[in-house]
Amino acid sequence: MAIFILSLCTICLLMVVVYQQITFHIGIQRKLREMHGKLKEIIETDSDERLMVFTDNKELMELAAQINRILENQIKKKADYRRYEMASKRMLSNISHDMKTPMTVILGYLEIMQMNGEASPEMLQKTRQKAKSLMEMIEQFFTLAKLEAGDTDIELNRLDICEVCRENILDFYEMLSQAEFQVEIDVPETAVYIRGNEEALRRILSNLISNVLRYGSAGKYLGVFVRTDENNAYVDVVDKGCGIDKAFAQSVFDRLFTMEDSRSRSVQGNGLGLTIARNLAWQMGGEITLDSTPHVQTTFTVRLNLERNL
Repeated sequence: MAIFILSLCTICLLMVVVYQQITFHIGIQRKLREMHGKLKEIIETDSDERLMVFTDNKELMELAAQINRILENQIKKKADYRRYEMASKRMLSNISHDMKTPMTVILGYLEIMQMNGEASPEMLQKTRQKAKSLMEMIEQFFTLAKLEAGDTDIELNRLDICEVCRENILDFYEMLSQAEFQVEIDVPETAVYIRGNEEALRRILSNLISNVLRYGSAGKYLGVFVRTDENNAYVDVVDKGCGIDKAFAQSVFDRLFTMEDSRSRSVQGNGLGLTIARNLAWQMGGEITLDSTPHVQTTFTVRLNLERNL
């Protein structure tokens, strides 16, 4: 009798265990169906929802967490695409505007010359300047397009960054003097060798110094400083002009970005210089960063790798 009761208890216990296992698996399947249905809805409606799962099962919770990571990544990509799409539309609008203006002037002067049968030296000079400005803009646009498409191979060599800095400052000496700039230079007398490309570095520095003349002229100050650490060389290009508000700090390197209040000024650029400079720095394994306190000090810093094979 005792054996019978023990056997019966064992059978009952096994039935309970089996029931619990069946119930557990049914619950898992129900949760999986709910997750599948919700995920399908999110995909079909292209919504920005996350997958919500209420369960004590650790495996299901981990699965839901991984799915949500994928969804968050997709949401970020959609947001990036929207920003890129808006930037592209703004870029095309700005290109149209910026190219139309000099072309209108060129055609207007040419029409006047044709009507008068002659051209004054002043008129020819203005026409030449506008045509040159347009060609520079077209060249910058296609340079950037090639850089972003990866069609430009930049050969890296051993290069003295100090010498390139000194030569660039000399190139701007006349303009800086005419604009009555105070120029402060701290460049080591001994060579600092980097792994870079001379033409690319010259263009970066030229764009940054031009940027100071264009937007930082109110401060009447240009500083160029070269410093190093264990692995990198840095060039700080500093001005004390109006600066860049934090709201625009992440946008100044975007294609064709210009401050709104500068678009009507004679000093306004085409918004490609900083983008090209950043891409050239990337091509050399470096970067350009910005630190600005409006009306106090604005610093663009170029970081490049030191040459190891001395």
